[in-house]
Amino acid sequence: MVRLGNTNTGNPGPQPAVDTPRRGAPPETVDAVVVGSGFGGSVAALRLAEAGQSVVLMERGKPYPPGSFARSPSEMGRNFWDPDRGLYGLFDAWTFRGTEGLVSSGLGGGSLIYANVLLRKDEKWFVNESPIPGGGYENWPFTRADLDPYYKLAEDMLRPVPYPYNDTLKTLAMEKTAANLGLSISRPPIAITFATGPNEEPRTNRPLRLPEYGSIHGPDTVRTTCTLSGECDIGCNSGAKNTLDHNYLSAAAAKGADVRTFHDVRGIRPLNGGGYEVRYVIHHPDNQGGLLDEHIIHCRRLLLGAGTFGSNFLLLRNRGSLPALSDALGTRFSGNGDLLTFVMGAKTPGENGMPPGVRTLTGSRGPVITTAIRVPDSNDDDGDGRGYYVEDAGYPAFINWLMETAQLRTTVKRTAKVAARLLTDRLFDAGRSNVSADLAAALGDGRLSSSSVPLLGMGRDVPDGVLTLRDGRLAVSWTMSTSKEYFGRVRATMSAIAGDLDGDFVDNPLWWAKRVITVHPIGGAPAGRHPGEGVCDSYGEVFGYPGLFVVDGAAMPGPVGANPSLTIAAFAERACARIVNAPAHRGIVPSDAAGGPVDAAGSPANATVGQEAAGAVVDVDALAPRALAPDATKGKGARQEQPAGAATSRTRSRGLTPGAASAGLFTSVRFTEQMHGWFSPGVTDPEKGRSLGRDRNRRIMFELTITAEDIDAFVADPNHPAKAEGYVLADYFGGRMPVEKGWFNLFVEDGSTDGRPARRMLYRLWLRDPGGTPFTFTGYKQIHNEAGFDLWPDTTILYATILRGHVPPADGTQEAPEPSGAGILYIRPLDFAKQLTTFRAEGPAPAAGLAAFMKLFGGELWRVYGLGIRRVPFPFRGQTGPSKRPGR
Repeated sequence: MVRLGNTNTGNPGPQPAVDTPRRGAPPETVDAVVVGSGFGGSVAALRLAEAGQSVVLMERGKPYPPGSFARSPSEMGRNFWDPDRGLYGLFDAWTFRGTEGLVSSGLGGGSLIYANVLLRKDEKWFVNESPIPGGGYENWPFTRADLDPYYKLAEDMLRPVPYPYNDTLKTLAMEKTAANLGLSISRPPIAITFATGPNEEPRTNRPLRLPEYGSIHGPDTVRTTCTLSGECDIGCNSGAKNTLDHNYLSAAAAKGADVRTFHDVRGIRPLNGGGYEVRYVIHHPDNQGGLLDEHIIHCRRLLLGAGTFGSNFLLLRNRGSLPALSDALGTRFSGNGDLLTFVMGAKTPGENGMPPGVRTLTGSRGPVITTAIRVPDSNDDDGDGRGYYVEDAGYPAFINWLMETAQLRTTVKRTAKVAARLLTDRLFDAGRSNVSADLAAALGDGRLSSSSVPLLGMGRDVPDGVLTLRDGRLAVSWTMSTSKEYFGRVRATMSAIAGDLDGDFVDNPLWWAKRVITVHPIGGAPAGRHPGEGVCDSYGEVFGYPGLFVVDGAAMPGPVGANPSLTIAAFAERACARIVNAPAHRGIVPSDAAGGPVDAAGSPANATVGQEAAGAVVDVDALAPRALAPDATKGKGARQEQPAGAATSRTRSRGLTPGAASAGLFTSVRFTEQMHGWFSPGVTDPEKGRSLGRDRNRRIMFELTITAEDIDAFVADPNHPAKAEGYVLADYFGGRMPVEKGWFNLFVEDGSTDGRPARRMLYRLWLRDPGGTPFTFTGYKQIHNEAGFDLWPDTTILYATILRGHVPPADGTQEAPEPSGAGILYIRPLDFAKQLTTFRAEGPAPAAGLAAFMKLFGGELWRVYGLGIRRVPFPFRGQTGPSKRPGR
């Protein structure tokens, strides 16, 4: 089954009934869910479908059959991925500290915009015990020999060949320059079809036959041989690129894989009986910017192939549901040493006293990359330093026009000269009627664009970057400084190439800001020999979570060095071979639920599932759909989401009658409070959680609107109960979590060892992380008069614990549940000032309602802190002595 959107309208099309979220309906259940359709996901979909497993592949982007890639300015202006802004295009641009990233969104993943090079990782670049500045080592738990059989499988599907033409000027220039400089150069295998058959001569724009498995885009799909247009990186409209939709994905669909576009996975969590629950949304471009219904599917195996940014973002967001994930999550990030520079204005030597001529390179002719210079590594026999590649880079022809018109001074001067001549001819009746030469002069000779070519570098930079969440957004901490020597060597080689071509060496403008741009992000969920070293093992299976695999660039424990696509595909091939060859493999049947444990390598057993706290209630909303933001990557800046069952009161707050104020029967009072602090999982003491959380930068905050729906009942009830609504923001739990149900008690009498009056403010919030795991946030403020002026800290410091499961307020009979984390939050002075402006009252007597609240608040504080001033009565109470209430 294939569920592809229409690429012309951007409409995802009709969806089957199984995709409609229904409260209480059992989720769809399959053998395997594959997230993403790049070099890892596409391989996984085919190999598991071939093995007879039921496979659902989810790709957030849309399909791009030949001829559908954007070309006009209006199309290119919308060719980016940002669902919040109604953009569902091909390019997904990221910006981080020290680096920029450009990846793709569409059926075929990175293959849609990559430059086709399929090089195997150099054998001696599979390093071990390679020191990393700041601590640790780069270790590859698999070798070239481990991958070689799977490199062959991937090559057989992708069919790469060396560039076959011998009249392409940039190719010839690079080969001659490499010879002059004594550099090793080759024409690397590139996944492009140049000829109609294996033994045919290369010819441009010739129709190609569809393979026996057909095309995922339909039987009328038309592909042709390469037109040498230089458009590989913006989508190949001729279909000559052997992108993954034309091979792996088409073959997977033919074998029964269910390929779904516009399906965006948001949450994952292990199931108690084995297997995984996957939560996702379906993008509807005709409903731009609106919240999206959450859908649920269960699977025995879950394979993450959403790309380095996507897979890491999923794992980081769902860490609360996957508590046993290695601390190595987010580490070993690298841009694969990517560096972009330019050779501008190349020249030929002057002869017989003549000035140098224009060296024609024509970067827009041919595919993007045709040659690769390899500079050896210190691990090689003849290298010194970290190894790298330098490759020529082509570009679409329209870039030539941009380059020429960007020379504003030259363009204006040339155009003004021609205009002046034409005006002179008209004024003085020069009798010239043919102005072709004048128009040609106005356009210019295009010497800059014809004599320039970009250079691409990639190699073994230092993999010391760290991926984290920051306010729910993906963040990267990476600096060029530790790879300064590496980049210096790459630039020196590029500069030498420019010098040999007698051209100007021009850095990417980002270089001067000490930033680079990468199209090959690597790492973050590195493979390792044990959980202390990596997130997953050498087959991509996540430590502690049988059946959960990372099969994309995120699993690379360091830079590949060469273009990484083929290595990622081979890694995925190897992982899938292990899965399907497991002795206990059994396909799932529709009557299965989540499936039971299986005792075999590569088959799910019981994953590490956090245990709910004592007293947790049945999670009746576990399968109820939430309304989620179109773009989860915006973090707290995304649209406010709606929790499941938010309007349903399942456990009544003590003394609180829901809905009374909304009916206009009572006066309600509300205010909004914001607190910030630090939190740490795995501890029970809030002070320890604060200390550890601060050291590890694990922040937590909330913004709550507290509502007393009936102010008279609120004042009269000794527990002073109110309703809490809002959200908690904690990166450890995936970012912003809306409150599904919240309790607040203003001043509850509390005992004290010194006999002085004491009160507590109580908070209890039911939350749910992106994976669907329920949590309870509990907290208290201790109001007790001790030495010194402690009114401010007592009323602005909240001691918080996090419980797994939805735990209702205790009635005094339950045992205290064991927290799964703790921390401390504070009200900052500016936030307190803002809080004072948020008090509102609604109903028959709003002024009296506010006065009653302030009277209660001030009176209780006076009882706690005013006893030392015995002769000054509290204005509203008229009491001069201590309270006679029990428990004081």
